[in-house]
Amino acid sequence: MTTMEIEITTMAHGGSGIGRVDGRVVFCPGVIPGEIVQAEITEDSKKSMWRAQAVSITKPSPHRAEHIWPEASIVRPWATRAGGADYGHIDLGHQRQLKTDILRDALRRFGRLDTDLVNQVSVQGIPGDDERMGLAWRTRVSLHADEKGALGPFAEKSHTVIPVTSLPLASHPLQESALLQTSFAGSTSVRALDSTGSGVRFVVDNQSPQAITEIVNGVSFALSDHSFWQVHQSAPDILGGAIKRALQQDAFDPHAPQLDLYSGVGLLAHALTSLSDTRLSLIAVESDEAAALFAHKNLESVADVSAIPARVDHWLRDQVSQATLAESSAFEHSSVILDPPRSGAKSDVIDALVALGVAQIIYVACDPVALGRDTALLSEAGYDMVFLEAWDMFPHTHHMETIATFLKR
Repeated sequence: MTTMEIEITTMAHGGSGIGRVDGRVVFCPGVIPGEIVQAEITEDSKKSMWRAQAVSITKPSPHRAEHIWPEASIVRPWATRAGGADYGHIDLGHQRQLKTDILRDALRRFGRLDTDLVNQVSVQGIPGDDERMGLAWRTRVSLHADEKGALGPFAEKSHTVIPVTSLPLASHPLQESALLQTSFAGSTSVRALDSTGSGVRFVVDNQSPQAITEIVNGVSFALSDHSFWQVHQSAPDILGGAIKRALQQDAFDPHAPQLDLYSGVGLLAHALTSLSDTRLSLIAVESDEAAALFAHKNLESVADVSAIPARVDHWLRDQVSQATLAESSAFEHSSVILDPPRSGAKSDVIDALVALGVAQIIYVACDPVALGRDTALLSEAGYDMVFLEAWDMFPHTHHMETIATFLKR
């Protein structure tokens, strides 16, 4: 393969730096804007875009640090580097600056917003993370077993298992468990969980779900060891607080039905219920039937809840049809929590919410580009972004979490 010298000029969302060679855009992970690197071209099939892997740093950035995970370090051949900590070579403060720049750019470029909210937003560190140097925060770790039963992540953009001897991002209970010392010969994958109410457990391959408990500020949440739960140990508390800050009280009608879409097991909706002295009527929609059952269990003591196991876009389509037949919407005064997957809510969901005329949408986004695209759809349909907050819930990776509120004009 061809090795070239590349100057890295900016950071793309997704963890790769961007440089140019003969007018072509080159995406290269493991680098920092401002660096000059020697990189091996790994994909050159497209005329305008290539992919590369850094093999050495000719001119390092002042923000470069020793990688937090030896198995992912640039000193290893690129095909043997562990994936899962793609910002692990960057000073923690500079990681947040890069994420802030990416978020602002996504909202300006894809969301077509250039407001004070966008220009002033910063990706904030979670309290306690700086003291831990951004380590030991993951309460869920997904690993793969090689043919000998040793565990590790895949190499970046590969299905090659890289056995590891450490998991610096995993919580201390996970690091202190026997996870990496255990042979899982004959298995293909292991999920390790550190739950606040049920301790550490391993889920091997397609092992049957088992009930567990998570505790957030004294509130117990029932779920299974297969259920989605926020990965950072402080994320449930941080997101609950963000929901409370994001809700616009002037647009909140406690007598209207409230919607929690992509509800999971009801974590975010629970935060919403604490903002009203009136017992809320709450509809939680979640495609995972087991999670919907847990959502009902977790919310029934604090709200009149209807937990619906359905795809959000399908359920909303039915509500729009009913509203059209009735020539009125039951949701025009509703507040909506919208926590879609990484790909975003997209036009079907956004269009349906607009057709129902909901009063406000609190959007929880794990992908800034998807948020930007959905922001443009909402803006065009008559909704203004009035609140914006971002958190570094995934230190030493390119990921971030953003909370935005949209009000109907």
